[in-house]
Amino acid sequence: MKKICLVGCGTIARQHAKNLTGAAELFFCSRSEESARRYNIEFRGSGSFRRLEDALASPVIDAVVIASPPEFHKDQVIRALSAGKDVMVEKPMCVSREELEAVGAAVASRPEALLMVAENYYYKPLLRRIRALIAQRRFGDIRTVHVKKMFTQATSGWKRRYGALLEGGIHFVALISEMFEVAPERVNGRFPGRREGEPERTSVIELTYPGNVTAELRYSWNTKCRARGAFQHSRIQGTQGRIVFESNGLYVLRKGPRGVRLYFPGISDLMGFGEMTRDFMRCLEDRSRKPYSSYLRARRDLRIVFDAYRW
Repeated sequence: MKKICLVGCGTIARQHAKNLTGAAELFFCSRSEESARRYNIEFRGSGSFRRLEDALASPVIDAVVIASPPEFHKDQVIRALSAGKDVMVEKPMCVSREELEAVGAAVASRPEALLMVAENYYYKPLLRRIRALIAQRRFGDIRTVHVKKMFTQATSGWKRRYGALLEGGIHFVALISEMFEVAPERVNGRFPGRREGEPERTSVIELTYPGNVTAELRYSWNTKCRARGAFQHSRIQGTQGRIVFESNGLYVLRKGPRGVRLYFPGISDLMGFGEMTRDFMRCLEDRSRKPYSSYLRARRDLRIVFDAYRW
């Protein structure tokens, strides 16, 4: 059984620990020694570390899951790769173009190493269904995409320091990116209500792809929504029909030449965490495998965000 150390013992680390329990032998590392010990007890781990360097120096540890705040990701990823550890890092992988290139250089210097980004939206049943419909050309060729997720999100702690697009909207950037085989030719970002010097809380991102195909993302953390973001609808318009889907992935409606059909992609792994974890474990066990949620995919999506942030 692989031995994995979770770096950071907050809310998202708890999600990873739940998913990894039974699949790996767990260890925990946190600046708060008490937090690491508490998680180790709760998840029946095999030990805890107070310092990252101790975890990375341990010959016992095979891989680390970096679940610390985003400002630590770049340095921790590079240190872990340099120590010969396999890595899964929470999204966003980093917070600037410079950090993105630094991580890329570290990956290039260790091509045998595993770096996976914890972007669970790549693994959502919703995306599998949408990609299948696109491949089957059930509604013709894509002409426009409109994705919407607008709700109220508390921004306490480290989340206060980052924009909603980078921290949460990146999921939907990933979703849109996976509908196309190429990166967008142009990116335009608007941020209604943003105050100078403060991170944005509402974003309107416009993407233009070859052939004048367009995509728009509307994402917000400060929009009132009685359903808390549920039952909002997004759509993909094709040359011979359209797809309308509940933005969280509860259902997909296809309208085309063959009539109307309703799909329920599946709720047992609605957010894709389960399949994402299985992909990570398969890559750890089989060194010839590469993770779907790779550095290159994360780089593609982050470049869109950083282009949008050119204010």
